Amino acid sequence: MREHSPMVRQAELQPLLELTERVGCDPLLTQASTGNSSAKLDGVLWIKASGQLMANAKCDDILIPLDLKVVTKCLQQGVDPAQRYPSASLETAMHAALPHRVVLHVHCVNTIAWAVRSDAPVQLKNRLEGLRWQWIPYVASGLPLSRAVEHALSACPDTNLFVLGNHGLVVAGEDSKMVDDLLTEVKQRVAIPPREAHPADYAALMDISMNSPWDLPDDDRVHALGTDAISQAILAGGLLYPCQAIFFGCRALEQFRPIPYPGPGDDWQTRYRNRAFLIIERRGVLVNRSIAPAELAILSGLAQVVQRLRESAPLRYLTGAEVAGISSQAAYRYRKIANAGRARAGR
Repeated sequence: MREHSPMVRQAELQPLLELTERVGCDPLLTQASTGNSSAKLDGVLWIKASGQLMANAKCDDILIPLDLKVVTKCLQQGVDPAQRYPSASLETAMHAALPHRVVLHVHCVNTIAWAVRSDAPVQLKNRLEGLRWQWIPYVASGLPLSRAVEHALSACPDTNLFVLGNHGLVVAGEDSKMVDDLLTEVKQRVAIPPREAHPADYAALMDISMNSPWDLPDDDRVHALGTDAISQAILAGGLLYPCQAIFFGCRALEQFRPIPYPGPGDDWQTRYRNRAFLIIERRGVLVNRSIAPAELAILSGLAQVVQRLRESAPLRYLTGAEVAGISSQAAYRYRKIANAGRARAGR
């Protein structure tokens, strides 16, 4: 693994850092610590560190260097490289499995709105026509996803675009500009206008939140989870993608179901004190003042996804086994940024 001086390293990685920052600042592409990017340079796999924010790419050292030979050997031996390199992204195996020099993985809201549909491959066929893309049905992050990518590449080696079922989007190319151009093209093709929702009942929400640990979210669009009947019906069906379980725990499904507006004498604060947020039927959403910025970002992203789903859309929810298969390691890694945010908020 060739040593790089800080100046040489910065010059070689600058285009990737700029792309990563732009993507990380777009909530329709990434939320909280989700998403990752990488570049392969002279036997080194530079990849986003676990739990780091893509939006901080130019101000923090979010990329870490891994020996590509060692990472490749891990894959050959059936070992997840994220286990050997605990600070590396959980998606390190997938980045290494791709032969492209630059790889970008994003949780694109519009893409996810297609990727949670059971008819996604059919719906995307015309929209992505002419692009070298493949559909990968849901599979867990880490080694399982890397193997699915390798299998897809064995069938069509020139693929540079992957839509991941119930997950997101992977774009790859020989340099950052190629990746950026392809991402722009895909964004335009899969764009879905969000459904309009009834406005929140701010007076009612403020009334019940007085003298309580609950507050209104900064993002008004989150209220659609409580005021839009279609969104509530969608969320009642199950979990759409892993971040719901990763950031909100094993009881995530229960939390995404609306509660009735509390009446006089209803001890709702005690009953729901351990929740990060409350979806209040026909009124809107309240968030716990202890909620972390990362959890708020995931909640906002979810609202954006469901507002792009039609009532008649055939949805493919995560199965119970798939939810259970989201490893404790994955949950720990993704939630540690949320915990850090909560700790800072409490200072």
